[in-house]
Amino acid sequence: MRRLVSIVLALFLGSLALSEARGLPRYPFVHLEENHLRFPGGPSPEYREFYLKLDTLVHSGRGDVRILHVGGSHVQAGTWSERLRRRFLSLRYGMDGGRGLVFPFSAAGTNTPTGYNSSYTGNWTASKCLHPDTRTGLTGMTVTAADTSARVVIDLMPRDNRPHQVRYSFNRVDVMGYGDMEPVLLLHGKDTIRGVGARGFWHFDLPCYTDWFQMAFYRPGGSFTLKGLYLDRSDGGLTFNEAGVNGAATSSWLRCDDWEQDLRRVMPDLVIFSIGINDIQGTDFDAARFKENYRSLIRKVRRVNPRCAILFTTNNDSWKRRDINPFTGDIVLAFRELAQEYHAAYWDLYAIMGGYGSMATWQEAGLAQSDKIHFTSEGYKLLGDLLFEAIMERPR
Repeated sequence: MRRLVSIVLALFLGSLALSEARGLPRYPFVHLEENHLRFPGGPSPEYREFYLKLDTLVHSGRGDVRILHVGGSHVQAGTWSERLRRRFLSLRYGMDGGRGLVFPFSAAGTNTPTGYNSSYTGNWTASKCLHPDTRTGLTGMTVTAADTSARVVIDLMPRDNRPHQVRYSFNRVDVMGYGDMEPVLLLHGKDTIRGVGARGFWHFDLPCYTDWFQMAFYRPGGSFTLKGLYLDRSDGGLTFNEAGVNGAATSSWLRCDDWEQDLRRVMPDLVIFSIGINDIQGTDFDAARFKENYRSLIRKVRRVNPRCAILFTTNNDSWKRRDINPFTGDIVLAFRELAQEYHAAYWDLYAIMGGYGSMATWQEAGLAQSDKIHFTSEGYKLLGDLLFEAIMERPR
């Protein structure tokens, strides 16, 4: 009987995924036969548990599923992660578990991901994991204020707002940071909410669901360093988190002293690692160092959740100045070896694109930018659709 239920549920999820993907543009140069997760180390008990939790949530509406996507500019842009988020949430109406991890990128003087808006007032000093001046955490960035007039605003109204799309809301907020000043939340310009301090963050229970808030300060004197905010719902659901920093390599994320501490707040069931494009921008590529950096990151993940599933997305084909980057094949091999070592999965974007030199074809089709490193909005949406379909296909 259980086997029959599992088969019916798998068919149900598959039909939903296919219906969502209907009308997806197909390109002759996209190798769909390569679009699946690969498990070179054999079956993964962590993936069995992830899929069981996802099936339970989709079938019954009960439980929490948390996914974290980590990378560089591909992730900070937001379009790739937002596409994945929407595809997962399309599996069941009302499955939104909260927007999860956000950051006031505008206060740091850089681009906010496409799925929400941030703004600020007052003076803020930014630090990034590339060359950190402060203790950074899971977002890879911090902003520091030294007076109570400073404010940040998070608004979840998406910039590409369309009818009938998911609207994210939350009734819990964790402010991840440290300092002498006490953060408070302002709702709708009149309600001031004070939180409860804990190790590494301040927790706020809101009187209602909202999609907007302003963070201010109550206690004067000293300073406060903000590492990120976690927007949650008390009724559970699926939360897709993203953490991307332009230019970040594996070594950059290892400079985040509080990365593991903040990861405990997210407690992911699946981590999607898309770090690697910035590891091959030099004159050579040290595969041994690259894999050791990833081992350090995975150890942090497994200390937080020993049963967390790990998914590597390989580098896309890319160019350095006027030449094709020669190290992409080497780093794809390193990803495969890591996946084998940890009984994890890897998604071979390089093969899906068409391999060596294929980025030029994607650019001609309007899917990649002129730098032949980054994708266009349509390109990132296509990556999100392809990766979602590969995940939903389940291990072979």
